[in-house]
Amino acid sequence: MSINHITTPLDSATLDSKEHYIFYHKMVDFVFKELIVAIQRHKLINSQEINMFKQYCDLLLYSVEAMRVKYMYDEEDNMKVDLTESGFPNYLEFRYLFNDLELRNEYLQKLTPITVLQNEFLDTLMRKKEPIQRSKLFQAASIVYYTSVNKQFIFNRFVQGKIVSAPKDAPASLLTSWSFYDVATNRPFVCFMYFNYEGNRINDYKNEIYEVLKHSADRKMNLDTMAYGIDRKLEKISPKLIKRIDLGPLHNMFAKDENNLTHTILEGLSKKEIPLESYALSLKIDEVTSKSEFKEGSFFNKQILQRWDNVFKQKYVFAPHRIIQLFYNKTPELMNKLAIPPIEMADLKIEKVKN
Repeated sequence: MSINHITTPLDSATLDSKEHYIFYHKMVDFVFKELIVAIQRHKLINSQEINMFKQYCDLLLYSVEAMRVKYMYDEEDNMKVDLTESGFPNYLEFRYLFNDLELRNEYLQKLTPITVLQNEFLDTLMRKKEPIQRSKLFQAASIVYYTSVNKQFIFNRFVQGKIVSAPKDAPASLLTSWSFYDVATNRPFVCFMYFNYEGNRINDYKNEIYEVLKHSADRKMNLDTMAYGIDRKLEKISPKLIKRIDLGPLHNMFAKDENNLTHTILEGLSKKEIPLESYALSLKIDEVTSKSEFKEGSFFNKQILQRWDNVFKQKYVFAPHRIIQLFYNKTPELMNKLAIPPIEMADLKIEKVKN
């Protein structure tokens, strides 16, 4: 079956065929790898941030691949993708991965042993000259899934990075990063915080920092609100710059939203002006910096807090050349509001899939 025969009803939020899984996974994998190269080439963030950003992207891609294996031959359930202002898997899919892997040993004991399954496959293919039943293929995929997927590398709702020394030209001496998967938008976010520490050993205070970030910076909110909450709850640090990257939405053939870029791509697909592999990725980078400090509290219990500047917001669009041309023709006003002109990425080409 060719990808041109894939049907995607716009009111459907599930990937319900082998072709869908292959197509979707290749698109997400391709887009994220292109994105990392493009961000580095255009220096949208510094080299230290790029390395951290890449690690979070690797976790996300690892999780999407695990989902592909999990659902490949499953006839009873389908992977759910948020089609509105996202384009990424529903957050619950990540929870399902965690729940499955918690019961890894129990599931493996219930599956047919590998040697028995191999002999059945050989007998069916070589002696009977018949195709393998989907139920048997699902058993094989399940064995691969439960024996190869590592829970440690699944993208969690909150992923904490280490505290490291900041670059020499940074506004503070220390840097930490974290990532979260926002439950409301079903989109991944990556955050960086540059800060100073009043004590001697940051390791003595790192658990407190991690705990506050996990509970106060694990969802989409106004960035200055997030910054104030972190600053207020951590008396021994002085955050100087907080940066947040909002990944998405991923505009593609599966999307269902009223976003003008999504609508432009879907319209182009319906008129067969662009191929089914067409895509674009929106990305936003928000920053808030400390412009001064002030003291708050009673005479005997004062705390030094940051006075935050206005949030600096920048919007970017990444897409192949043909899609960028389409956007300029259909939505020039949106292109003019970007921080820089749309960033060109390579075309995605997916060969025909044969059953």
